[in-house]
Amino acid sequence: MIRRSFLALVCSTTLLAACGFQLRGQQDYAFKRLAIVGAAPAVAARLTRMIEGGSDTVVVKSPENADAVLTVSEGRGQSVLTLNLAGAAEEYALTYSLNYSLAGVDGTLLIAPSSIVLNRAMTYSVTYALAKGQESELLYADMQNDAVDQLTRRLSTVHSLHPAPGQQTPGVAPRAPLPPPPL
Repeated sequence: MIRRSFLALVCSTTLLAACGFQLRGQQDYAFKRLAIVGAAPAVAARLTRMIEGGSDTVVVKSPENADAVLTVSEGRGQSVLTLNLAGAAEEYALTYSLNYSLAGVDGTLLIAPSSIVLNRAMTYSVTYALAKGQESELLYADMQNDAVDQLTRRLSTVHSLHPAPGQQTPGVAPRAPLPPPPL
């Protein structure tokens, strides 16, 4: 019995290693004190938790006490994705965008203004309007968490608070949206 469970453990570990699975580990940011400006409370709280929990960097309230200043803004959108035969919306496309830039306290642009844009499709029915409203809020919260996770990985690409010319982290623009499906 013990031998069989040990064999299962070894096989599962080997499979995880073969597929490229790797724990996130500790981040090493170039800045040790970060100020977050303009973020919604939920975004700021998750960013603070992710940065302080995964590195030795501390999030401070005042930009004067920081090594770098992260400016964040977010946006939400909703558009009709599909219609039924009566012309009523049957499916919506929800869009969430997180716009950000990172600057040193001396004004050096460390990450040019960039965007993370995510979208999800959601079916809709007038019969379940209240439930669908709650579902859309859950989808927005999921996209928000995903965008913050991506932002923390993006912050780790900054290697110096005073990069040489041409060594700055380039900005990232969202890719062009997909065309709407044919009706």
